[in-house]
Amino acid sequence: MSKTPKAIRGTQDVFGAEAEAFAFVVETFERVRRLYRFRRVEMPVFEATEVFSRAIGETTDVVSKEMYSFEDRGGSSLTLRPEFTAGIARAYLTNGWQQHAPLKLATHGPLFRYERPQKGRYRQFHQIDAEIIGAGEPQADVELLAMADQLLTELGIEGVTLHLNTLGDAASREAWRAGLIDYFGKVRGELSEDSQERLEKNPLRILDSKDPRDRAFADDAPKIDDFLTHEAMRFFEDVTAGLDAAGVAWKRAENLVRGLDYYRHTAFEFIPEEGSAAADALGAQSTVLGGGRYDGLMESLGGPATPAVGWAAGIERLAMLVGARGEDAADVIIVVEDRDETALARATSALKSARLSGLSAEMIAEGSPRKRYDKAVKRSPKAIVSFRENGHGISGDDQTNPDLERILGL
Repeated sequence: MSKTPKAIRGTQDVFGAEAEAFAFVVETFERVRRLYRFRRVEMPVFEATEVFSRAIGETTDVVSKEMYSFEDRGGSSLTLRPEFTAGIARAYLTNGWQQHAPLKLATHGPLFRYERPQKGRYRQFHQIDAEIIGAGEPQADVELLAMADQLLTELGIEGVTLHLNTLGDAASREAWRAGLIDYFGKVRGELSEDSQERLEKNPLRILDSKDPRDRAFADDAPKIDDFLTHEAMRFFEDVTAGLDAAGVAWKRAENLVRGLDYYRHTAFEFIPEEGSAAADALGAQSTVLGGGRYDGLMESLGGPATPAVGWAAGIERLAMLVGARGEDAADVIIVVEDRDETALARATSALKSARLSGLSAEMIAEGSPRKRYDKAVKRSPKAIVSFRENGHGISGDDQTNPDLERILGL
């Protein structure tokens, strides 16, 4: 007999309380995005490889090491999406969505990266994602961050703080980049191998390095504030003022960066506070939700300059913070007490009526009569309706729905 195939490394089968926590995250996200009037969008699971190589960058680890790319039968190179933003940007340009700008979009679903599986991180993982495209005002950043803050609150996740930084406008960023190259160039030989390679191409990424050899120099590196133009400084001040007005607590994080060239102005991450339950579950340096403003992305895909800002969060990580959740109790459980065709037919009809009326319901018709009723009681429904050969009975908290007999056609 052949062996049963195993799940692919880095994937998972989710069931029971974990699946309920996963669903709770998605349902809460859907409810909050409607409150903020974000429009739902569905994207292909795979795109032309160039969508990601051009948008994310050939030199990034995602493109060079982590993407699942393959050649289809027509000889085209395709890639399973490693993130949402590039595909959404492609869709914005190719479908003429510019006519709807500014456009607030939200989506969720599976993403794929070939990386070392670890706690809360998988090769097939899931994210929620929110983007505002075509809005260059600071208020768009505030709106997105207020939405993220409310989402975490409604999920019941505590002990997480918004870390905020500015990357400046294009002029600020270029001046900062030159200052970092000059600073790190003087100690090049003492940096990690990765940072030595990044020095010319992407010196901002050295600031985010976790290697102890780099941290000794990164903490004292030139700060963006020394290079901000008046316009860039005003933009950041408007964002922080908006957050204060919206009641969103934040903390300045001068070393928080986004290394890709198309990022501008606001960069942010929600990070667990040291000693919090969230830090215990994920680690103190783990990002729960993160994003930033990417005003230069559309140009990398051949489109016109288009301001945009967005964030994403891993559903698996959020579900870990939410914790295991049981299924909601049914409104009605229908128990068929007798092996009687008439009772079973009436119970089946009542089951359909309950569901059509918006009540969650299930039927128990197997096992001994005593075990059927005991099984129903253990599930703690709001009401139990039993059908027998000579009638029916209702028990439980049926006062929550005084029209129950009418709804069930009894």
